[in-house]
Amino acid sequence: MTRRNQTVISQFLLLGLPIAPEHQQLFYALFLAMYLTTILGNLVIIILILLDSHLHTPMYLFLSNLSFADLCFSSVTMPKLLQNMQSQVPSIPYAGCLAQIYFFLFFGDLGNFLLVAMAYDRYVAICFPLHYNSIMSTKLCVSLVLLSWVLTTFHALLHTLLMARLSFCEYNVIPHYFCDMSALLKVACSDTHANELAIFILGGPIVVLPFLLIIVSYARIVSSIFKAPSSQGIHKTFSTCGSHLSVVSLFYGTVIGLYLCPSASNTTVKETIMSLMYTVVTPMLNPFIYSLRNRDIKDALEKLMCKKQIPSFL
Repeated sequence: MTRRNQTVISQFLLLGLPIAPEHQQLFYALFLAMYLTTILGNLVIIILILLDSHLHTPMYLFLSNLSFADLCFSSVTMPKLLQNMQSQVPSIPYAGCLAQIYFFLFFGDLGNFLLVAMAYDRYVAICFPLHYNSIMSTKLCVSLVLLSWVLTTFHALLHTLLMARLSFCEYNVIPHYFCDMSALLKVACSDTHANELAIFILGGPIVVLPFLLIIVSYARIVSSIFKAPSSQGIHKTFSTCGSHLSVVSLFYGTVIGLYLCPSASNTTVKETIMSLMYTVVTPMLNPFIYSLRNRDIKDALEKLMCKKQIPSFL
């Protein structure tokens, strides 16, 4: 492909969601409500953990970082989606597209690693309760959080730089509601082999390995409970593990299906719906699954509301 057949792309047109015009306002209200729920839910969790000294433990350190990651992860795509749903020309600048890719990968990977840390924390707490404080030391917890931030920074930067080196021809229409890597690779008119290779090589340690570690952690938890069975303990464990694993499966299942195991039968509509599951639904559910069912969180919320340290409408 010669340079004369290429043009400098200043912006991309996002086709958005496959929604009929007469249903546009209904879905706009739905997504706005889901986004506000995500922001409010995760923000409440962060504030509670910061203000309540009883929540300054390893589990809630990971949880506060996960809530921040989910809040930011949703904010990478949702505001632009909502804006474009009200716009006649749903577009995004080229620089904004690269920035969206970077922060999408960064906060997505960050939440990914934090889910592993939380699963390991629960494994130690249930399987080695007498050694919990010595194993989950402050140094280890802070190191795990810092390592998560560092790894996600380099991973997101690598993919963003690889995307920046691609050339795009006159066709600048992206059949998606955000600058998804796979969607951009389809419209690029230069060699994308390096990008695809990086996705498959790094996909294992970044996506598949954390997923397997989470599954192993919860499997060991269930196995440990069965060794000393009690009806209350078994019910509580399955209730907690089941809800956690449902969200984990939803997140990892769609990500692995989209990026690591793409199918020729995947249509644009199908890929868009799958993306909505982990970019919109999962960040909204996490505060309820991981926090609002937790007795400590409820107690902290009640204490703060009684002291009127947060607005009463919360």
